[in-house]
Amino acid sequence: MTTAPGTVLVVEDEESIADVLAIALRYHRFEVMTAGTVREALALTEHTRPDCALLDVMLPDGDGRALGRELRSRRPELALVFLTARDAPAEVVGALGFGDDYITKPFNIDEVVARVTAVLRRTRPADVLPQRAPLRHGDLELDETTYSVRRAGRSVELTPTEYALLRFLVCNGGRIVPKEQLLRHVWQYEHTPAESTVVETYISYLRRKLDALGPPVITTRRGVGYGLT
Repeated sequence: MTTAPGTVLVVEDEESIADVLAIALRYHRFEVMTAGTVREALALTEHTRPDCALLDVMLPDGDGRALGRELRSRRPELALVFLTARDAPAEVVGALGFGDDYITKPFNIDEVVARVTAVLRRTRPADVLPQRAPLRHGDLELDETTYSVRRAGRSVELTPTEYALLRFLVCNGGRIVPKEQLLRHVWQYEHTPAESTVVETYISYLRRKLDALGPPVITTRRGVGYGLT
């Protein structure tokens, strides 16, 4: 029997966002606790010991960074990941001055899971994290434990978003995936912006990296979407 990857405390006052985060983390076998305020978070951690706190910076009754400092003072080994709608350098530097990572909103959910997993891998013993079977398609191999990619045995360096996009294409095998579906599942867009070119941009990034190691693997069905050969 494998051990759960860890317990994550999600502190987010927007209920819809908290629900999405909790569902995704539980799907990846994390134990999850949720709180909507500083007060609730502090009460929860009186008698529980999360391994990671995923903290919104702007909370209705206080600052998520101050909450992070308080939680860290209670448990120095606690990993801290901040969620922020702002990406001003001063705020980012302030958060990373004592936290482990930060994620700006809007985010894609696979990136959040990847970041939390990576932070826990750095802060917890490696044998606590379960091994997961790799995903394969042709000569592509995606390691679901380390979030790394190899093509024909050679390593491919991908960003979290590139990894999430490739993973979704691999999970769909040789099927053509509509652009709208990619926007919903990778970028969490509820409504597709008519002018959005983010999918095309990241498909081009993936092609540049993957095609350097072999024949073209991503196919385009013009006006429909993308798939793997």
